[in-house]
Amino acid sequence: MRLVLASGNPHKLAELRRALPTLEVDALDRDDAPDEDGATFQENARIKARWGRRHAPPDAWAVGEDSGIEASALDGGPGVRTARWAAGDPVGRMLAALAGADDRGARYVCVMVAIAPDGREAVAEGTLEGSIAREASGGEGFGFDPVFVPAGETETVAVLGDEWKRAHSHRARAAAALRALLAP
Repeated sequence: MRLVLASGNPHKLAELRRALPTLEVDALDRDDAPDEDGATFQENARIKARWGRRHAPPDAWAVGEDSGIEASALDGGPGVRTARWAAGDPVGRMLAALAGADDRGARYVCVMVAIAPDGREAVAEGTLEGSIAREASGGEGFGFDPVFVPAGETETVAVLGDEWKRAHSHRARAAAALRALLAP
């Protein structure tokens, strides 16, 4: 089975390839990507999947993915606006937004929508519960990983490392759910 990720994000592509090692996963990296103007992660993933379906090879499933972080102290924000909210400095922006906040609860969310060549659709979601640390640590991962401490852990995802993330991240969990939906 062949999947085409409707994204040019190399980190997301690498994570999806690692999470789905038995499938061929390629990127559909184009300059005309659609606007992500949905109100939910699923709506944005579906927008990307439908765009991907129009441009993907005829034998491939088109996969749209949307993900972000939801912080309790920010009333679930930044949510679907995560990338725009972070504005190139996700760690600094999050630490500033939560300065002085007692409630550090947060979760990563990832939704994948896959559309088959015949139009069938599969939707998978993965979450990773945790909290935001008071300072950054670690050198692996990307985005909020230097300040995100998963539930049950004492270190950030950036300290736990890419191997840990490969098995436990919100994207890995969504990919596992997608793999189960696509299994023959």
